[in-house]
Amino acid sequence: MKVREDQPVFRDGSVDLEAWLDRLEGKTPIVDPEELMRACRIARTAEQETDHRANQWGEGESTFLTGLEMVEILADLGLDQDALVAAVLYRSVREEELELDTVKDQFGPKVANLIRGVMQMAAIHTKYKSTKVSVFGQNETQGEAIRKMLVSMIDDVRVALIKLAERTCAIRAVKNAPAARKYKVAREVFDIYAPLAHRLGVGHLKWELEDLAFRYIEPQDYKKIAKLLDEKRLDRQEYIKKVEDIISSEIEQADIQAQIQGRAKHIYSIWRKMKRKNISFSQVYDIRAFRILVPEVRDCYSVLGIVHSLWRHIPREFDDYIASPKSNGYRSLHTAVIGPEGKVVEIQIRTKEMHDDAELGVCAHWLYKGTDAKKASQSRGYEEKVAWLRQVLEWHDELGGVDEMVDELGSDVTVDRIYVLTPEGHVVDLSSDATPIDFAYKVHTDVGHRCRGAKVNGRIAPLNTRLIVGDQVEILTGSEAGPSRDWLNSDLGFVRSPRTRAKIKHWFKSQDRDVNIRDGKDMLNRELRRFNINKVEMLQLAESVSLTTEDDLYAAIGANDIRLMNVVRHAEEIMNPAQPKEIQVRERKEQNHSGDLMIRGVGNMLTTIANCCKPVPGDSVAGYITLGRGVSIHRDDCVNLLQLRSKEQERIIDVSWGKEVRTTYPVELHITAYDRTGLLADIMTTLANIGINVTGMQTLSDKSDNSAEMRVTVEVENISSLGRIMALLTKVQNISDVRRVYVGKQSD
Repeated sequence: MKVREDQPVFRDGSVDLEAWLDRLEGKTPIVDPEELMRACRIARTAEQETDHRANQWGEGESTFLTGLEMVEILADLGLDQDALVAAVLYRSVREEELELDTVKDQFGPKVANLIRGVMQMAAIHTKYKSTKVSVFGQNETQGEAIRKMLVSMIDDVRVALIKLAERTCAIRAVKNAPAARKYKVAREVFDIYAPLAHRLGVGHLKWELEDLAFRYIEPQDYKKIAKLLDEKRLDRQEYIKKVEDIISSEIEQADIQAQIQGRAKHIYSIWRKMKRKNISFSQVYDIRAFRILVPEVRDCYSVLGIVHSLWRHIPREFDDYIASPKSNGYRSLHTAVIGPEGKVVEIQIRTKEMHDDAELGVCAHWLYKGTDAKKASQSRGYEEKVAWLRQVLEWHDELGGVDEMVDELGSDVTVDRIYVLTPEGHVVDLSSDATPIDFAYKVHTDVGHRCRGAKVNGRIAPLNTRLIVGDQVEILTGSEAGPSRDWLNSDLGFVRSPRTRAKIKHWFKSQDRDVNIRDGKDMLNRELRRFNINKVEMLQLAESVSLTTEDDLYAAIGANDIRLMNVVRHAEEIMNPAQPKEIQVRERKEQNHSGDLMIRGVGNMLTTIANCCKPVPGDSVAGYITLGRGVSIHRDDCVNLLQLRSKEQERIIDVSWGKEVRTTYPVELHITAYDRTGLLADIMTTLANIGINVTGMQTLSDKSDNSAEMRVTVEVENISSLGRIMALLTKVQNISDVRRVYVGKQSD
């Protein structure tokens, strides 16, 4: 563990910033010492001028002194000037002694953005509930989920390192705090930040965080091991010096330059090994340990031969992590020998580069070797994000300057999951575009069925709100189950998860046939009125979709066995068989021609449309590799596909509809609304956001009843896109009705 250094002070106890800065420059180059000094003075003044509340960090702790301590930790990691300035000021901003806008004005947006990023991570503290078990049927524990949440929030590796430095200061500061405070900070550090430091490869911070957290979580075990180590300290130091002299002499004779460091294994690591292997303290071989640093890889094996020639090595205690690195990129030779006086000694042999990798986290570009920056920026998933963060560390170490590294590698590395919180502080992982309804069904199916509204971060939010990492979501439920059929309308964006969609569909299918007939009839009549389709025989329409009676048609719509837009499309063809001829022909061609599918990553393969869900162009689809029949194309929410995903995920592939020339035709819409300022602008914005071209518009307002009627002419590709436009316009505030108008006919 690194010993905490006190800041140099004057006789009156105030910090000698000049001496402190001189000491700091001995550790790492400071580009602009005066800027860092100015930041220190601002932080000190802000603290002095603030009326302090009860200090939550511990008796005698100071936001200013903590900032200096954070800078020293980050200087050991070789971070740049912006990160050091941000570290000085972070606690002052968080404790509201200093405004973030002031920081931006004084030191620029880069420093302000670093502080903002660390504060975003800190916001999790007030929401997160620690538990060692998984919740809501998730495979991972809450600790792992919160670590993934934090990683997904980070777009600049310096943010993570500043946060680790801040948590290191926090756990140092609780030494004299009440026991409950000690435990809370230690639990958070142990569950979240020590593993995060490990994943980023920052070894010496990981060890300190683990030992201090262990000290407060298991105080008796900590004291017991510390006492055993202390009793042997003098003997161990003499012994280490003796062994060091022997190894050094032999290496010098072999004409190899080497640095030899004797060390004691950190306390938590000793305790963990004792528990894992069920052994006593005396059986922990690496309490007496040496680390030998050499220039080249070949020297590692030469020194290994020298050590094994001096003493007998212990079988099964040799590991070659150079030939076979650990999954996080760690490389070293480990061996244990029976040293002088018959005592066990562990020896690690590595190059200086390997040592820096292990200590400072600069080793981790293992995932990206042989790939270019563009591929790195397009990577997905938690492991890729961790690797990207560590790659930036490595580039920073080689070239200096994190901003350029982020720009070069691409800061848009994202994960394919998001992590949000329940009101109780539990972490829930969802797909990257999830909504509150997806969240509700992930928590429990019954919660989803009874969902009536949602609060996101304490405020009422629409149910089709796209959630982001760190949101705290509360679902408002009714007393009776009954999901809305609008949730299944993909144009409205209420549901993004195929599993959520399948659960909602199952609920409707489980309803009585009479209920489905009633609801299906209401849905169809309402949709036909919107499309101004008023002369169609229902029996003929039922037969056109391969059903026998009108009731069969209504029941199928009510149970979501058939898509409402498919029925509307058939009704359009029956009512106007000649009008959008080119559109009808084109859509039939697309439905029956799987050659328009583009399959990502597998080249040209035979494809077939699955009969179970019959996807059509525009549906979200996925492919299943069959045995002998090529790739079967399913809708993303197909129940059969969901079952295949759970059993044979490796045979599921991404597919998309092929590109083709877009053909559009004009359609006139009649909009009825309550007039308000900005209504027309909102309509145009809604259409522009989905790429719809408006070729004509007429408006008429009636001041007597504050109503407005509009005729809007838009260009659409097919009747499905028309349905999407009408559905989205209906959601615009104050619009009461949207219907299609046929040229030369009056709207009903």
